[in-house]
Amino acid sequence: MRTLVIFAHPSTESYGAALLDTACRALEAAGHDLRVIDLYREDFDPVLREPDWTLYKTAPQELIPDVRAHVEAMEWADSLVLVYPTWMYGPPAILKGWLERVWLPGVAFEVPSGMKKRAQGKLDNIRRFTVITTSGSPWWWLRLIRDPGRSMMLRGFRVLFSRQCRVKWLQLHDMNHRTDHDRRAFLDRVQQTLAGA
Repeated sequence: MRTLVIFAHPSTESYGAALLDTACRALEAAGHDLRVIDLYREDFDPVLREPDWTLYKTAPQELIPDVRAHVEAMEWADSLVLVYPTWMYGPPAILKGWLERVWLPGVAFEVPSGMKKRAQGKLDNIRRFTVITTSGSPWWWLRLIRDPGRSMMLRGFRVLFSRQCRVKWLQLHDMNHRTDHDRRAFLDRVQQTLAGA
């Protein structure tokens, strides 16, 4: 399986980096062909500027050259894995900006044809979607506020992929109060889950 891994964390010494390493090792051991995009190390520009916004709906194909390698990676992949910390109830700004700049109309979706209609997905090649994240909030609080980050990923974006796309959500809650044992256990969970992917 061709798997694209997107990593969004500013520190290479972070627990997030350990999650990335664990995920990549498990996927490689399972025989996946991997491509990894490390948004911070690549210094990806997440800002959708006014000239880009002007072209976004009318001529999105003109925006592709600036992000061509990312678009080609998305089109190459059968499986997409996102590894990031949940901050302020969602992905880091650099990952949100990557979604805005790379998942363009005509690439990731077709703009709805009229009012009260939803976008039609174009990423039929994505048959597996996995999110690996951490959050400072406890699970019960996120559930109480309807878990906006999870809802965005698994409900909002899942519809852009193959109808048969299998999804996996792996999240370590209450990150600020976790023990070394808890963190190791979650790494083991990530490894075991992806080893069977």
